[in-house]
Amino acid sequence: MRNFIKEFGLPRFIILLFILALFIIGGFIGVNLTDAFINVINRFGMNAVFVLAMIPMIQSGCGLNFGLPVGLIGGMLGATISIQLQLQGFAGVVFALFVGMVFGAIFGFLYSLILNKVKGDEMIVATYVGFSFIAFMNIMWVILPFTNSEMVMGYEGKGLRTTISLQNYWDKAISKILGFQVTSDAELGTKTLVPIGMFIVFALFAYLVYLYFKTKKGSAITAVGSNPRYAKAAGIDVNKHRTISVILSCALGAAGMVIYEQAYGFVQLYNAPQFFAFPSVAAILLGGASINKANVKNVIIGTLLFQAILTMTPIVINQVIKVDISEVLRLIISNGLIVYALTRKEVK
Repeated sequence: MRNFIKEFGLPRFIILLFILALFIIGGFIGVNLTDAFINVINRFGMNAVFVLAMIPMIQSGCGLNFGLPVGLIGGMLGATISIQLQLQGFAGVVFALFVGMVFGAIFGFLYSLILNKVKGDEMIVATYVGFSFIAFMNIMWVILPFTNSEMVMGYEGKGLRTTISLQNYWDKAISKILGFQVTSDAELGTKTLVPIGMFIVFALFAYLVYLYFKTKKGSAITAVGSNPRYAKAAGIDVNKHRTISVILSCALGAAGMVIYEQAYGFVQLYNAPQFFAFPSVAAILLGGASINKANVKNVIIGTLLFQAILTMTPIVINQVIKVDISEVLRLIISNGLIVYALTRKEVK
């Protein structure tokens, strides 16, 4: 047990015990544990690729990608173009993924040019770049020439709506792959989808990231992050490999946005990307990563713990006090975990 706790990490072990305690307490006070568990794994599938997108930049020494919205906007563009073309089902979501990742890679390249000029201050600058790009795109969403009546605002048909439904396009097109319905409430006959497709897609992306960092280029990125002076002396182009890492991170972020959107059932524009970077950073740090070393295991552990505590705590407390304060609690818990993750000194 001591070896397990040492390997797993004491803070993560305590959080795991707390989550188990919430499930046990929930069972005694009438919480629907089946529904709660499916909610946790749904949230894992929806958010895991965002957390995975942190790995390339951490490994290259660019630090935590607080500029993740740069990549997410690529995914949003892919989604809106797919809807504009009225593509449906699996073909529609695959098109959105491909186009989104292309835009994410392009934006990532431009983003990397800035980061390579501010070595040592990447995380601070990245935050401002992300917020600035969101503000710029808020203008672009209004003036881009989209014409689909389900997307545009008002009678003039100009500017995109804040929220666009995917019901007639590719709502849950990935989640439904090999997915199955589980009865979450026998009395009401409520059924919930178990999104096997999302887990398959995440596993595919995670495996590709794992394989990439076993290649010569992936090892070079890790060398740049570990010791840039040694890497340069060994003939490795430091800026080039940092650029590759930023492009990969933003392309993964774009893919994560499309996966999230198809699971959520809506495309949210304008300021929506602001709410993804910090929880993703917190999750990977909670999983045991540091600001210069991360792997797929950190992504899986961190995302599960973060989403489980974010889901279960409001459910249990709401059931006890009979008042819905879930949004307030989620805000407190989310920001609390972010503060913990960003200030902890443990390095693994």
